[in-house]
Amino acid sequence: MNRYEFELHLSPERYLDYYRGKVRSIVVRCTTGQNVQFPASLVQRFVSPEGIHGSFALTCDANNKCVGLERLP
Repeated sequence: MNRYEFELHLSPERYLDYYRGKVRSIVVRCTTGQNVQFPASLVQRFVSPEGIHGSFALTCDANNKCVGLERLP
C-alpha cells in the first residue's frame, strides 16, 4: 500500500466546480514533493461551509487505486 500525505485548501466557491462535475480530479503536491491525482468525489465528506481545509492522507493499493482518504489531526 502507498500512502500520500498532503495539505488541501479549497474555498467553498472553488469546490463548486468539483461538486458540479466541471472538474473530476484533484491534483495535490504531497509532503514528499510528489504530485498525486485522485477523484474529487473522495473529498466530498470533508466539505464544510468554509470549504475544505486540512491535512490529509490518501491510501492506494499496489495498482495505485484509491483505497481511502482520511483527515489527519
